[in-house]
Amino acid sequence: MGVWLIFFLLGLGTLLPWNFFMTATMYFTSRLKKPSLDSFSANQTVAGEERSILEAKFNNVMTLCAMVPLLICTYLNSFLHSRIPQRLRVMGSLIIIMAVFMVTAVLVKVQMDPLPFFIVTMVKIIIINSFGAILQGSLFGMAGLLPASYTTPIMSGQGLAGTFAAFAMICAIASGSELQDAAFGYFITACVVIFVSILSYIMLPKLEFFQFYQNRKQNTGEREKSLQLNTGNSKPTKVNFSMSLVLIWPLALSVCFAFTVTIGTFPAITADTKSSITDAGAWEFYFIPVSCFLLFNLCDWGGRSLTAISMWPGKDSRLLPLLIAARVIFVPLFMLCNVQPRFHLPVFFVHDGWFIAFMVLFAFSNGYLASLCMCFGPKKVLPHEAETAGAVMAFFLSLGLALGAALSFLFRTLV
Repeated sequence: MGVWLIFFLLGLGTLLPWNFFMTATMYFTSRLKKPSLDSFSANQTVAGEERSILEAKFNNVMTLCAMVPLLICTYLNSFLHSRIPQRLRVMGSLIIIMAVFMVTAVLVKVQMDPLPFFIVTMVKIIIINSFGAILQGSLFGMAGLLPASYTTPIMSGQGLAGTFAAFAMICAIASGSELQDAAFGYFITACVVIFVSILSYIMLPKLEFFQFYQNRKQNTGEREKSLQLNTGNSKPTKVNFSMSLVLIWPLALSVCFAFTVTIGTFPAITADTKSSITDAGAWEFYFIPVSCFLLFNLCDWGGRSLTAISMWPGKDSRLLPLLIAARVIFVPLFMLCNVQPRFHLPVFFVHDGWFIAFMVLFAFSNGYLASLCMCFGPKKVLPHEAETAGAVMAFFLSLGLALGAALSFLFRTLV
């Protein structure tokens, strides 16, 4: 139980900082506004309000600065993890991410011009996602050494991170607090969570359950080497990215496709959906924070957590990839909801109920099916290869995020 809880906290610590960073997007864009905007300058007008180029391009550049380092560093971790000690990768990543958030919290109180603030923010995003990728890949590699169910707490913790951030956003809106105060609270909370994650990781090697599986990996590897030497092969087989991929490629491609569909649709299309209820009052204001962000994260978390008690279909089932492939139907379904502005497609699913029903199924299936893939992947290989397999699965998860982020621009223009 102690190992399960620690992996849950580490999963929470992996994504909560970045979720809080995304939640504070309004704070970042508010600091990119110019004191006075020249109507003849190169600004963009959206919804009747002029925005500076930095403000208008913030989300696009943020996505690019997040996904490219995430993908590159996850790939590097998948074959460098055997050369860099696990403790250095995990502890080093957590400490650096915490330092970045401490700097971010301090900068809330420091006045900066828009351009330097934009550059500093993007550099922080690159650092957070680079070391976050190393941390995530290392965690899935560690979980790969344990029984399949121990990947679930990492996925569940990551799901709770999104839920926590969405709930914090709704509370900030309801309280009417200033953007600066809300952002400062986000960043301090992230620092506290990372600090708790550091403490939990320090305790992990002291638990007998974790020690047993760590020793089993080492013993299995030594037996493999002895067997190869006895049979005259003086060069033991190396565990690498390509070898693991040959064994787990159906699950790797499945988790990649699952997140490509999810990130391609959420939030690029879903966040632009408008409530169809006339005279909705406060509901119109809370529609996206509740029906899009909070509902998605709650159902995604529920799906991830369900794998703790149910793992159907099994790791060798052909049904799992088919179910994941079937999720592509959600792309046109959300496109045909009341997404505004729109230029090409008609609105077919007008009522809010349609959007909410689609969101529940979309989020739950993402959490449950993706978690199954991440749990099963390391179990398709030998115990001493499980850590590498877990890192490979983390790479394909990140690849799905990057592909989804790229496709989101195309999907949105098609609406």
